[in-house]
Amino acid sequence: MFNDEFKVTAASSEHKQFAQEICDEMFESAKARGTGIARRTPEYISQKMDEGKAVIAFHKDGRWAGFCYIETWSHGDYVANSGLIVSPEFRKTGLAKAIKKRVFDLSRQKYPKAKIFGLTTALAVMKINSDLGYEPVTYSELTTDDAFWKGCESCVNFEILKSKGRKNCMCTAMLWDPAEKEKELKEKQQRKMEAKERLERIVKKQSLLKRLQRKLWKPIKKMVAFH
Repeated sequence: MFNDEFKVTAASSEHKQFAQEICDEMFESAKARGTGIARRTPEYISQKMDEGKAVIAFHKDGRWAGFCYIETWSHGDYVANSGLIVSPEFRKTGLAKAIKKRVFDLSRQKYPKAKIFGLTTALAVMKINSDLGYEPVTYSELTTDDAFWKGCESCVNFEILKSKGRKNCMCTAMLWDPAEKEKELKEKQQRKMEAKERLERIVKKQSLLKRLQRKLWKPIKKMVAFH
């Protein structure tokens, strides 16, 4: 549950009745932004639901509230969380972030070794991606799978992408690399271990110094007592 107002869950075949509404809202949202995303069909969205590669959100009263789906490229080496959409009446509630987090977790569960990437013109989505650990990258770090780039042909900015040889466009590319994250985690653990060892050495030195001080102080106390 999310804020007791929404339920964000993995989509399944029982949700296919919402496919047309989802596609319509994707198109209207893209048109309103004036940038656009690759157009998807209800059949394509339904297929994602059948495959368990999507996340859907509902308001507590049963109304559809949001959606996002998973695409795989380069034989599963790359995963994209695509088509994030929130119904207009439920925007600015934090729901988009909850959906992105849920589809990110689903992607990690299904494809633990895959690089997760996204292309977007939306600042809000960039912020969410950043919070999840994505890093801005150049297009050259994304999949080279022609099938992925073919999906951009229905975007209003496709001619820009084409003219730049798929090296740049209006969208910002962001990437979450599990190998890089594992490396960062190991480095962080190593730094913590080194800091712990330094602290232990300091404590050991302080303990040794105290013992030396006690040994030196004993004869001095005796001399003072004798006089």
